Amino acid sequence: MKKKNNSLKALISFFQGDKFKYTVGLFLFVFALYLLIAFISFLFTGHADHSKLDLSWRELLANTEIKVRNKAGKTGAFLSEAIINRGFGISSFLLIFMLVITAFHFFKRPLVRYWNSIILAFVSMLWLSLFLGLLLTDVNTDSFLYLGGENGYFLAVWLSSLVGYIGTFFILVFSLFLIVLFSFKNFIPWLQKLFGKKEMGENDEQPSSVEQSQDVEMEDSISKVIDDNDTIETIFDPDENDLELDESIDTKKIQTNVREQLSEKSGNEENEDDLEMSVEKVEEETDENYEHEAMVDYDPTLDLSNYQFPSIDLLDDHSSGNAEVSNEELISNKNKIVETLRHYKIEITKIRATIGPTITLYEIVPAPGIRIAKIKNLEDDIALSLAALGIRIIAPIPGRGTIGIEVPNQNPEIVSMRSIIASKKFQESTAELPVVLGKTISNETFLIDLAKMPHILVAGATGQGKSVGLNAIIASLLYKKHPAQLKLVLIDPKKVELSLYSTIEKHFLAKLPDEEEAIITDIQKVKHTLNSVNIEMDTRYDLLKKAHTRNIKEYNKKFISRRLNPDKGHRYLPYIVVVIDEFADLIMTAGKEVELPIARIAQLARAVGIHMIIATQRPSVSIITGVIKANFPTRIAFKVASMIDSRTILDTSGANQLIGKGDMLIAMGSSITRLQCAFLDTPEVDRICSHISEQQGYPTAFLLPEYEGEDAGGVQGTDLANRDEIFDDAARIVVVNQMGSTSMIQRKFSIGYNRAGRIMDQLEAAGVVGPSEGSKARQVLIQDEYSLEQLLNSM
Repeated sequence: MKKKNNSLKALISFFQGDKFKYTVGLFLFVFALYLLIAFISFLFTGHADHSKLDLSWRELLANTEIKVRNKAGKTGAFLSEAIINRGFGISSFLLIFMLVITAFHFFKRPLVRYWNSIILAFVSMLWLSLFLGLLLTDVNTDSFLYLGGENGYFLAVWLSSLVGYIGTFFILVFSLFLIVLFSFKNFIPWLQKLFGKKEMGENDEQPSSVEQSQDVEMEDSISKVIDDNDTIETIFDPDENDLELDESIDTKKIQTNVREQLSEKSGNEENEDDLEMSVEKVEEETDENYEHEAMVDYDPTLDLSNYQFPSIDLLDDHSSGNAEVSNEELISNKNKIVETLRHYKIEITKIRATIGPTITLYEIVPAPGIRIAKIKNLEDDIALSLAALGIRIIAPIPGRGTIGIEVPNQNPEIVSMRSIIASKKFQESTAELPVVLGKTISNETFLIDLAKMPHILVAGATGQGKSVGLNAIIASLLYKKHPAQLKLVLIDPKKVELSLYSTIEKHFLAKLPDEEEAIITDIQKVKHTLNSVNIEMDTRYDLLKKAHTRNIKEYNKKFISRRLNPDKGHRYLPYIVVVIDEFADLIMTAGKEVELPIARIAQLARAVGIHMIIATQRPSVSIITGVIKANFPTRIAFKVASMIDSRTILDTSGANQLIGKGDMLIAMGSSITRLQCAFLDTPEVDRICSHISEQQGYPTAFLLPEYEGEDAGGVQGTDLANRDEIFDDAARIVVVNQMGSTSMIQRKFSIGYNRAGRIMDQLEAAGVVGPSEGSKARQVLIQDEYSLEQLLNSM
């Protein structure tokens, strides 16, 4: 039995493996070329071979005396006759197109969107066959070629007998309109422009799918009032606009949104810098004067223009469907809460229940004269009466005038990442870096913009959902951003949590030059990587300064509209998100060498599009220091062991009272929100990464600036007699700009970082620049070109 099972597994593995796929792909490609030769030859030699093709296939094959003129031989002539004349006519050439794109689909190098193209080609083949059959209903029996094929001819005759020749013509016109309508997204705007209709506003364009599903979703996010007679009344729907789209969702919308954001024009925007530049006379041409009027806007996605965003189908629906909170449970909890409060002579005037996926919020309005602190102190007593773990009292709820009691549901519902990604709030988000984490107590999808956070600290005990939360954040970004817009620096000392993302190295990952692995696991390489990110940050600030812009959004807008000169070092800047798992291990091993570059990135990197997400399972003050907390205003806390740990993360208690399994608190400034984190399983992450990795990527991962430690290189032993051939020119540039940095020399002369570093060491040895000051630019010791020329002549 075991051998049979092993054989079956081996067989299944073979059919799912690359060897089988590439074999089938190659066969289909060769067969397509063979059919192409046969079809073309049939058009010229079919008349001569027509009489011989009336024989059966066996007779034609067995009789060696029969010769055909088709270049593909008897088989080619027979297939051409069967597919073209007895099939769909000359529209059968579309069959070759379908075979070719299927072959490349097996090669994992899709030429076009596969299923869309297959359906369009097949429908077009049927339509063209019917059209030619209707056009040539009187078949000339002497002709060897039936342009519409027998299928098109008989279908045209059948339709003509039903609705007449005119009716069949109208059917063809209407079906052609539908084909064009569903195949080309610009068809309706073209029609509107043709007939002079104004474009509809956004509110008029999107009726249906959301409105149709509104009644179904109303039950999932409700708030109810429980009165003294134990009758429950629904009073509001807190998330009417946040409904799952599931089947009605258009998975192309993500790509469309990204394209629209990138093609946004700067219009007639003018700023003070432009005005100043027109008044002052500057000898050297500045970037503000650079503009290619004849060229269209720069498209950063052009290199991967065929990139297909992950679809909703890659995610699983984990919802159990039987996790509703019954009216009996609501009434029972209400009675227990009221009874417990009455024991302590606390009367309430109203109680309202808001049902969430895992938590129900009971909002109570105490009678006049009741002190809030008295209710807050009864947290443990209410937990005892309800026999529930994770009771949390919010006294009072900001802006509501009520006191909240959060009670875990008896049958909690799993929040699927699929439902969060499919939500209207995420699909229509215009945030720069949209991240969806889960659902609130009132069943609202919780979305944040990482670009505004700007960094996130994640903490929680082992097994409480921290890694799933990181995966949810990364998956949100992968679903919304093109590889040209986003790069990830993944640091994983544990070596296993983020390894799944190694397959998307040439699409989304960033690493140091000459590094083999894109996922950084070695502590020494972590230090170099963080310092390299610091260098990239400083370089970006230099570019923003030259472009007279304040942040990455303004800079990229100028670059896209071709108002910045690439010859002067300007380039499109993708967002960089640094993700660090097991931060505690880094601090214990490297200490200040890691904490200082992290703190510097957290303090400065927001404006240049570099953001950090760090996670730790040890939220102690030695790990999450004051410097880290001060620069990470957004903090996520999963369940922790003690109140001290909760205060370390959030500066307040509460995380110790969570129920685990993705239950979390997120603090943004002074507000704290309780969420149920979306569940994203490992196979789902694997499918997302496989979908991305199977597409065309960049030649290499995004390369960060090269970084050399303090012990590497130096001026000791530098031989000025063997100066670099561009040493003099480099010295002049440094003195003219009064800024000495390796990256500047690298950009100006288009040389490698190592060579630029050696030149900088020679400049230091010659006394042109001062010693290295970390990631800061070196001090220039020579103030004018005359002094420099004297120095160079004396060497």
